Parts: sequence; C-alpha cells; structure tokens
Amino acid sequence: MKLLTKFNLILLAVFGVAALAISTIAYFFLVDNARGQVLADAKLMMASATSMRGYTTTDVAPLLAKNPDHDSRFLPETVPAFAATKIFSDLRKTYPDYVYREATLNPTNLADRATDWEADVIGDLRAHPALTSIVGEREGATERQLYLAVPLKAGADCMQCHSTPAVAPAAMIRKYGSANGFGWKLDETIGAQIISVPLSVPLEIAKEAHLRLSILLVIALVLSVLVLDAGVYLFVLRPLRTVSENADRVSKGERNVPDLTVTGSDEIAVVTGAFQRMRLSLAKALKMLDDEA
Repeated sequence: MKLLTKFNLILLAVFGVAALAISTIAYFFLVDNARGQVLADAKLMMASATSMRGYTTTDVAPLLAKNPDHDSRFLPETVPAFAATKIFSDLRKTYPDYVYREATLNPTNLADRATDWEADVIGDLRAHPALTSIVGEREGATERQLYLAVPLKAGADCMQCHSTPAVAPAAMIRKYGSANGFGWKLDETIGAQIISVPLSVPLEIAKEAHLRLSILLVIALVLSVLVLDAGVYLFVLRPLRTVSENADRVSKGERNVPDLTVTGSDEIAVVTGAFQRMRLSLAKALKMLDDEA
C-alpha cells in the first residue's frame, strides 16, 4: 500500500469521526435553535393577538356600543377574543401550522371551553399567578405539539358581561343564555391564550439546516483531503521519490548521478542531505579503489 493511500485512510478516519461528532452536536443545536425560532414566532403572534384584544376593548367596543343595533342584537365584534381569533385565522394563511385558542374554564360561548389538556395548563397558571407564560409539549391527535400559553385574566371591562346575568347585556343573554360565562372574579385567571404548533415544524427546519451543514462538511472534507494530498505530494513524496530514484541509480553502479539540491531544514531536507553526503563518500571510495587498481 502506497504512503499516500495510507495517509488518505488516516485522514478519512480522523475527519470522518470529527465530522460525525460535529454533525451530531450540530443537529441537537439546530433543533434547539429551530425550537427557539418557532417559539419566537409564536410569541410575536401572541403579542399581536393581545394587542388586538386591547384595541377591541379600548377603541372598537365603545364605538359599537353606540350602534342602534347594540341593544337588540349581540355584536361579536365587541368581544376581544373575536377580533384576536379573526386576525389569527387570516394569519394562518401564511403560518398554517400554528393554531390559536382562547380557552376558558367557564366561557359564555361553549366553543371556547377548555379541553382537558388546556384546563390543566390553565390550572398551572392559576396555581402560579406570577407566571407570565408556559411553554410545553403534549401529545396531539396525530403528532406531538409544542405550545405557548399566556394567562387570560378577568379585567374590569370583563365584569360588565361576566359577573352576574343580571348585569350582562340582554342581547348576550338572548344569544348564549345565562347558564355559562358568569361568576368571574376581578383579576382571576379565567383562561389562557394558547398557540400550538406541531413539533415536526422545528424538526423539519432543523433537518433542512442539518442537511445543508452535512453537505458543507463533506465538501470541506474532500477539499481538505485534496489540499493535504497536494501538500504531501509536493513537500514529502516528490522529494523522497527523487532521493529514491537516485539511490536506485547509485545502487546499480551509475557514477554520473547528478547532485541533489538541498533546500530548507525540515526532515526531508535532512534525508536529502544525508543521501547526498553518502553518495559523495561512495564516489570518493570508488575513486580511491580505481586509483589503487
């Protein structure tokens, strides 16, 4: 087996192990990074939904309250959750994997009633009032989900509709009845804004980035081997081959072998210099034998 082949096998083994280690570490790093990216998008969406809720409460609802139909017909546009949910449904055209829910333990509209896992999340938020958000994972119907939950607290504006049926708007009672959505306490955590996304989304982002990284690592490995091969050939193998060829010619009795040029002070130069001195000594010895003869 030639020296260059042995050298390449060693390089491939070392680079292969290093590339595998880098690739494995990078994959977990990319998964964490992609998870953070997805959560950052979810937080931005959550902030948008929260802003829309506030805008509905302070700007839209007071204007709609002046509408002549307000007392005779319930206007869902006055409900902060309506605007936030509507905006998010439009946002899903761009981000189809993200789902937004305003889950409530005791909602007026039963469509907003918290499911079992949502109720557990709300329970955690109620048990820890200092928490501003919860990030977690859960098993979905088809795949594992990543979720971000923010507490919904009953503000003073909520008390106008959700304290007792007696003070609630008549139009709302006619639409939803008086059995649900009442008895809320001021500043009580009554639900949660929840954004969930399949865990496959950050994993797919990480896999794409990992594939690109792996391709770059392979390209870097090939280029490194080629560059090192060229260096080994130019600075090691070619000078050694020259010394080897000259040594072979001397061993066959040739006396007109040209001198070798010694440049530098590395190991190859030392070997070349030693051979040169040996050849000169051998030439002198042969000359002395010829003279004696």
